[in-house]
Amino acid sequence: MVEAIDAARRRHHFEVWAYVIMPEHAHALILPGGHYEMSTILKTIKQSVARKALAFLRKHEPAWMEKLRARADVGGAIYHFWQPGGGYDRNITKAATAWASVEYLHRNPVRRGLAACETDWKWSSARWYAGLDGVVLPMDDRPPDS
Repeated sequence: MVEAIDAARRRHHFEVWAYVIMPEHAHALILPGGHYEMSTILKTIKQSVARKALAFLRKHEPAWMEKLRARADVGGAIYHFWQPGGGYDRNITKAATAWASVEYLHRNPVRRGLAACETDWKWSSARWYAGLDGVVLPMDDRPPDS
């Protein structure tokens, strides 16, 4: 997921302001540059992750493939790695809302009992915001203060 976000950031020219990757979902706060299509950005990320995950499962855990089977098609089985639906995307126009989103993202692993504090969760930008080492996806910038 980290590699996919980083590659999409370079390809589609957006800034990553915050993220958290959970066991079954992810959140990201990004600032697109210029004209953009959010669906194209998401497709770039999701297709890359799905291809790699399905290849891994085929090789190492083939029994899981049946759980992801959507239907049989003329060309073979169709598998869904991602949950159906578009997710929850919205435009944020106020600094206070952006900062509330950063806090929400960072608190996610703590709320779920996956970490004692935000900076304990490796798959989050919380470590970057705290100035700690071990950040798996460095941020481009941070939301403005006003």
